[in-house]
Amino acid sequence: MTGNLPRSVFIYSAEISQSRMPSRLLALESTVITHGLPRPQNLRLAHAMERVVRENGATPATIAVLDGKVRVGLTEAELERLSSLENPRKISRRDFATAIVKKESGGTTVAGTMFVAQQAGIRVFATGGIGGVHEVETLDISTDLQALTDTPMIVICAGAKAILDLPATLEYLETMGVPVIGYQTDEFPAFYSRESGLPVSVRLDSTQEVIAFAKAHWEMGLESAVLVCQPPPAASALPRQAVEGFITKARQEAHQRNIHGQALTPFLLQRLSELTEGATLRANLDLLLNNASLGAQIACAYSAGLHQRAV
Repeated sequence: MTGNLPRSVFIYSAEISQSRMPSRLLALESTVITHGLPRPQNLRLAHAMERVVRENGATPATIAVLDGKVRVGLTEAELERLSSLENPRKISRRDFATAIVKKESGGTTVAGTMFVAQQAGIRVFATGGIGGVHEVETLDISTDLQALTDTPMIVICAGAKAILDLPATLEYLETMGVPVIGYQTDEFPAFYSRESGLPVSVRLDSTQEVIAFAKAHWEMGLESAVLVCQPPPAASALPRQAVEGFITKARQEAHQRNIHGQALTPFLLQRLSELTEGATLRANLDLLLNNASLGAQIACAYSAGLHQRAV
């Protein structure tokens, strides 16, 4: 495993470097550790996600930036350090050069993680929910959507974060030609909720179907990601209508405090957890583990497909 970025800023963990099956690597983002969850839940979640990935036969490749070095795969000490950073940088595509030059540390967003994973040759990535179009008066569109447009990768999520304008986000993805797969569902998940009232572009019911779909998509010369949307586990999912009132209240508070840009999503997610007495946090943790499990299974199916073609 060598990657395409300069070794001076791009560092693989020993586990990733020595992996005998690099196609079974599953990329994991790290803003959920640095910005998405409070301590100590963030470190426990990081450990749990990596454990779930290994239990399902794949190798976790958690991506982050430490001291200006882009890391693919983190040691236990590095995970612990990342979880306890003070004022970490939230690193999307535009922020890598800043973090490298200033020797900063931080978590990579969906877009940032996809960029690094692509450079490292990793084709499958699991996250919680993608960014999208915010419901605000000014233009606020996540870089995640552009990354999905131009990065050929299988991305597993629970839809877009519920705080977003979901119809507008789906419209953007349709306009940019990004297929939205409903994994064992006909409906676009709404992150905390299994239902949104919005359709996906296609339903697929097995990992083999997902791999066949991605293969056909890319063989046509298309370069977008394939977005695989899995509903959150039923046991912790929340009814969409029950969440909407809290989302409205959290948005109003963000507007009153003039919170916007990269600070908006972490604020809204934290405020929702407070307003729902932890229910959204529990749903978030469960869907992250659920997506990591499916991501590992898809990575293994992708690896098996590569092996069969080679034989």
